Parts: sequence; structure tokens; C-alpha cells
Amino acid sequence: MRAIHYKILGFFLILLGMGFSAKAQEKAPGFLTVTILHRNTSNPDLKKEDWLKVEKEYFDKVVMKNPYVKNHNILTHFFTEDNTEIVLVQMYDDWNAIDKAWEKENELIKAAWPEEKDRKAFYEKRNVFYNNEHSDEIYTVLPYRKTLAKTPDKQLVYYIRKSAFAQPKDGTEKEFEALFKEVMDNLVNKNDLLKAYYTYAHAWGSKGGEFVEVFVYDSLTDLEKAWAKDDELAKAYWKDETKMKEFDKKLNKYFSPNHGDYIYRNEVGLQK
Repeated sequence: MRAIHYKILGFFLILLGMGFSAKAQEKAPGFLTVTILHRNTSNPDLKKEDWLKVEKEYFDKVVMKNPYVKNHNILTHFFTEDNTEIVLVQMYDDWNAIDKAWEKENELIKAAWPEEKDRKAFYEKRNVFYNNEHSDEIYTVLPYRKTLAKTPDKQLVYYIRKSAFAQPKDGTEKEFEALFKEVMDNLVNKNDLLKAYYTYAHAWGSKGGEFVEVFVYDSLTDLEKAWAKDDELAKAYWKDETKMKEFDKKLNKYFSPNHGDYIYRNEVGLQK
């Protein structure tokens, strides 16, 4: 049943490719920008606590005062293919807010460090923690989500699943919405081990057609327990195994068999 849980949550992206983008954009709560940075490993004297102090200073003086940045998060490598990854995530109400946020950010930077020499010194201090490599993506924030009750005061586990999709000729919006509602109502929202769940679809960047799911847990142990809980919830809802298999068959036509898995941790004090 784990496959049912994951696969149904990719339907929204399929619909974007099937011609339902207008309605999808009406529902979308906004846009998410994701910048993947990489920590500088060439200097063994660099310490994480010093990096956190610099980022906290910027967060307090700039990010928290920028009204166009609705949400902000920094995630760091836990189990991914690259242990240098630092993922900067920001959410905006709409596309125009992204430009307005950049303008406001420049204003706030000048207000925080009025003298040019001080701004230069801060950026030099900050940049030393990163290498020159980075990538940028923008995603549509999808409305199918389960949000955290409050800003985390401890490190959580962020399991991120990146999927591809197929385009079935017999796929319909009506079928999608019915299936998605079943899973959200009977699995996602009833699993108390899953603290939060977010969905995003490609809007701009290098990976067209990408669908991203973010699952948030208290720990790796809870991640595994949550999968077992999904199985329990699924069996309780689809009591007839034949119906369960029919449901799964409907889902399978929408997806390619490939996906990628990544696990990160949030940095406490750097979330808005």
C-alpha cells in the first residue's frame, strides 16, 4: 500500500500535462524557489556553528523583515548523494512577489549594513562557507498538503521524493480528484506520525515535468513507522483486497516506475 500512498500524490502534476493547468493555477497557493548550495570543504577550519551565526544574522535582519517571503527554510544533507548540499527554500504568494521580494531584500540589506564596506565585509564572511556551485528551480505550490502546526523548535526529518510521470490517454481530471481525495482523507490526514506533507510541480528550471513531495517526520524511526501506519489505514479503508488492487491499477497508469529519494534536516532558528 505504500505505492498507492506515493503514487496518488503525483496526480496533480499529471493533470498539468493533460491540459488542466488553468484550474491548477487557480488552486495553487503560490510559488516555491529552491536554491541548492554547497558548503565549502576546502577549508577544514570552517565550523558549522559559525555558519549558523552568519545565516542567523542575515535571517533576522533581512528574511524575517521581508513581507514578500511567506516561508523560508534551510535544509542540510542527512541521506543524499552529496553531503555538501544546503537547500534554501522560499515561498511566495505569486510570481510578481518573487521580483518584489528581491527589491525589498536589497532595501533591507542596505538598511542592515548602511556602509558599503560593512556590506562587503559581511558577504565575504558569509560566502566563505560556500563553494561557487549552485542550482535554482521554481515550483508551483500545490494545494494538496498537510502543514506543520507550528514553526519547529527542534530538528525534523524531511523525506523528499522526486517523481516522473506518464501521460495516460484515458486520464481525466474527475478521476484524479476523486482518487486524490480518497488518499488525502483516508491516509495522509489520518496518519499522525506524518507531521506535514507538501506537494510541488515544476514551474521553471532544468527538470520539466518533475513532481516533488515533502514528508516531514520527527525522526527516521517515525518515518518507518508511518509507512506501517499507512498500510494499516489502507487496509482499514479498502477492506476488500480486490478493490484495493483495482485502485492501485488506476494509479499505475499515470506514472513511470522511476523516482528519487532524499532525506534532509532543517536548521532550527532559520525557518519562517
